[in-house]
Amino acid sequence: MSHDGGAITGEVLPAQRADRRDRVDQADLQRQVHDHLLLNFTDLADFATRDVPVFVRGEGCYVIDAGGRRFIDGLSGLFCTNLGHSFGPEIGAAAQRQLSELVFTPSWYVTHPGAARLAERLAGLAHPLGLDRVYFTSGGGEAVEAAWKLARQWHAANGQPQRRKAISRRIAYHGTSLGALSFTGLADCRHPFEPMAVPTAFVSNTNAYRHPAGAGDEAAFTAALMAELEETIEWEGPDQVAMLIAEPVQNSGGAFTPPAGYWQGLREICDRHGILLVADEVITGFGRLGEWFGSMRYGARPDMVTFAKGATAAHAPLGGVLVSPRVAEPFTTGGQTFMHGLTFSGHPLATAVALAALDIYQRESVVEAVREHEPYLRQRLEELRRVPLVGDVRGAGFFWALELVADRDTRETFSAQDADWLLREVLSERMDALGLLCRLDDRGEPVIQLSPPLVADRPLIDRMTSIVGEALEAAWAAWQQRPAA
Repeated sequence: MSHDGGAITGEVLPAQRADRRDRVDQADLQRQVHDHLLLNFTDLADFATRDVPVFVRGEGCYVIDAGGRRFIDGLSGLFCTNLGHSFGPEIGAAAQRQLSELVFTPSWYVTHPGAARLAERLAGLAHPLGLDRVYFTSGGGEAVEAAWKLARQWHAANGQPQRRKAISRRIAYHGTSLGALSFTGLADCRHPFEPMAVPTAFVSNTNAYRHPAGAGDEAAFTAALMAELEETIEWEGPDQVAMLIAEPVQNSGGAFTPPAGYWQGLREICDRHGILLVADEVITGFGRLGEWFGSMRYGARPDMVTFAKGATAAHAPLGGVLVSPRVAEPFTTGGQTFMHGLTFSGHPLATAVALAALDIYQRESVVEAVREHEPYLRQRLEELRRVPLVGDVRGAGFFWALELVADRDTRETFSAQDADWLLREVLSERMDALGLLCRLDDRGEPVIQLSPPLVADRPLIDRMTSIVGEALEAAWAAWQQRPAA
């Protein structure tokens, strides 16, 4: 399972032979895993009679497991190995230089050159969004948590301490720490830990395929979403809401892109009611949508942007919040102290890695390559509509989902039992056999999610989409031959 739910699947490419580098004592390794390791979002009973997959090496857009089997990294790890597995030695050298100079100092009344340089560089990338201040964290959930605390303190500093509520979107995932979990609209993640720390109201996401107003007329769809948001704010109390958080393209549920005018509508409503607007770009930042930040693609003007994952291209844990001058002002003028702290905020090693990764992004024109290849990836995915199981194809950049349906004409979805069978038995088995790691997810409707490394080329795209097509054709044949209920 992935850190935010949904199975990750993958198995062997035919006739692969183990490289000597990949040969490990698998029995001992599995004993260690089974006896001592707790995994994210994983029912360990699933591995009572089989091995836990263990990956030991990467090559370009591929990963290799402990048995020497090779897989396309079709989900970029978890939307984070944006540079694939080719630049480790170069980034490792930058890490080694840092460790030879300074192992650690906190960002707590003191700092170090790496944090200062990275903050300036990120502010430069975010300049089109008007964001010029950075607070560092160790990951995405921490970044969301920090954004909430900034919002709460900012409102209090401006004489509105009563603003204690937030607004998020249904099925959205924003993290699992208790603050960030408050904004995560997934029942199975929330229910074991309720009541939540932050009172949060949830509005519709931008799934045009399923929304009653989503068919055809983008302006009408946007208007319906804005009307619902206005109604929700009025119900919660306009002077009670501190923050609205949303991803430029929502991951959970399957790559929901916004209709035209959506982010401009959010900005206008938030301004009118004094609410801070946060774009969660933990996934969509650093080229995933063909821009440095997804907010740029959609003309968004958020007050804050949360980031992580692609900031280091997964070579080290690092996240943070980009903040507008307006939000930073109480904390930069000496009037307020931001009452939040993390030991490893802006760790010297992580900032050195991030700076090296940004060098590679720019030197290799990675963001531009995503824009170049997006139409081809879209075309290859649209071709998969030939399989009647495919109801919708949606996404942007290198961030896509195929929604699967029982009947394409009526958009009838699958029962929970049928969805589980289709995803975890039929499709998973076929993709395993063909060597593709992707996500088969049913937190909303059943979807196949694909998000390859940003360095993927056309041959890799061809291989990845061919595997998905072959797996879908096998699933369609199985669906047609299933026993009558």
